[in-house]
Amino acid sequence: MTAPPHPTTVPNVIDIPRELAASQEKYNGEAGRAFIEGLPDLTAGFLDRWGLEPDGPPMHGVSALVLPVRRADGSPAVLKLQILDEESEGEPVALRVWDGDGAVRLLDHDEPTGTMLLERLDETRMLSHIPDPHQAVVTIAELLAHLTSFPAPPGMRRLGDIARAMLDRTPWALDRIPDPEARRLVADCAAAVREVVDEPGDRLLHWDLHDENVLASDRAAWLAIDPKPLAGDPGFELWPAIDNRYDPDDILWRFDAMTDVLALDRPRARAWTLGRLLQNALWDIEDGRPLDDDQLQIARRLRDHTG
Repeated sequence: MTAPPHPTTVPNVIDIPRELAASQEKYNGEAGRAFIEGLPDLTAGFLDRWGLEPDGPPMHGVSALVLPVRRADGSPAVLKLQILDEESEGEPVALRVWDGDGAVRLLDHDEPTGTMLLERLDETRMLSHIPDPHQAVVTIAELLAHLTSFPAPPGMRRLGDIARAMLDRTPWALDRIPDPEARRLVADCAAAVREVVDEPGDRLLHWDLHDENVLASDRAAWLAIDPKPLAGDPGFELWPAIDNRYDPDDILWRFDAMTDVLALDRPRARAWTLGRLLQNALWDIEDGRPLDDDQLQIARRLRDHTG
């Protein structure tokens, strides 16, 4: 990785995590380097603009810097700075719809940059820390049942468009899968999506509700963070919880438990979950990676599931 051309430091405030710089370089190239280069000034500007004081070391995921802060009234919050793209631009829209009901509360938002001020949750109490994976799966399902009860607002990116684009890309991808069994499995995932693509749904989806995107707080047992929202069918939400702490012998239990909690039509939910596995396969092929054996196993077991 090329080192950022300027110091990644906000004087007397924070050092920009090197891991964040590396992930921005890897996934966003020149745009990622520009984001990291501008992050010190961006951070300092919003601290001043919103009257915030840093209140702890920065945190980060693959794409965002999250800085614990105190507001002028002393209340805790976090400042989230990230590249504005089709996924992140929908985040504040979804958070406004949910308005803290099952998800982290949005306190302020700058539309041009996508910068957000969010309530502070307890990052030391993450759902991934719960020892029982079944309990974690049911908790995610209960959150999803509530979050997807909201209709998606106008202008949200749509599952139907995403699914049609995947199907258009599938013939190209199949030509690049050398193993016949894996090729047949990916083709079967696409066939399942074709059965449901004309009824893609209109619920507000989180899209990325895995067990590290669920945190505890003083006001609620568990709240969702970091949505990548779209309008669609709740069946498209199930894959992350099936993949968390992967256990091939637990795939069908998790799928059945989640469809029960969300009261989903099981064949339809299976088709949309196979759609998530098609999406993952397409990303792997486009990036020149081999297909993931765990993902193929999830697809295989769900394809053959008749429950």
